[in-house]
Amino acid sequence: MWYRRKAFTLLELLVVIAVIATLAGMLLPVLVKARRQAERIFCLNNLKQWGYATQLYAVDHDDYLPPEGTPNPGSRSTNIGWYIQLPRVLDLPRYHEMPWRTNGDVHPGRSVWICPSNPRLSNGNNLFHYCLNQNVNGTGEANRSVRLAALLRPTSLVWLFDTKNLPAVGGWTFVHTNLHQAGAQFVFVDGHAARYPNTAYWDFTRNQARTDHPDIRWLP
Repeated sequence: MWYRRKAFTLLELLVVIAVIATLAGMLLPVLVKARRQAERIFCLNNLKQWGYATQLYAVDHDDYLPPEGTPNPGSRSTNIGWYIQLPRVLDLPRYHEMPWRTNGDVHPGRSVWICPSNPRLSNGNNLFHYCLNQNVNGTGEANRSVRLAALLRPTSLVWLFDTKNLPAVGGWTFVHTNLHQAGAQFVFVDGHAARYPNTAYWDFTRNQARTDHPDIRWLP
């Protein structure tokens, strides 16, 4: 004997759709928060890798830090700079070998060079998501050899950080103020990395950098 299958009424269908929409609305903020947390962890790990590479470089070079290099490297023949020396320590290709360096149509993907929370792509010349503190051992022709042991309070002296600007080398005005839940991440000369809220390094009332935080020092 055949029985007629009962179909959903329009009201029941609307109720189901409303329930699904409500659940999606509840889950979406959780998923977004989880994604941002994952991006933050990935970025922090990148900075830790650069800090680790710096320590290894110093061990192999009589305690000297790597040269900072030119802020905007433009030639494939460039062979001096943190973006050249430190990748070698990690057995990675040089910065100049990255296809996304000069091509904004090439998505960088997940890489030690790239912060996943930073949407900035190449302007056709260069792309850096992490910037080296220019005050530690000088920039370009002003670069000077500095030993790790000569630097006081290495746990608070900034080495690399999340940047909002293009150059590979810069100062406190370059720190990104809107990444990682309204903050930025830093790796310090001793090799440890940490996130700080933007109020720790930026004065929004005066629209200028703060340089008085005891745990974020820019000058040796």
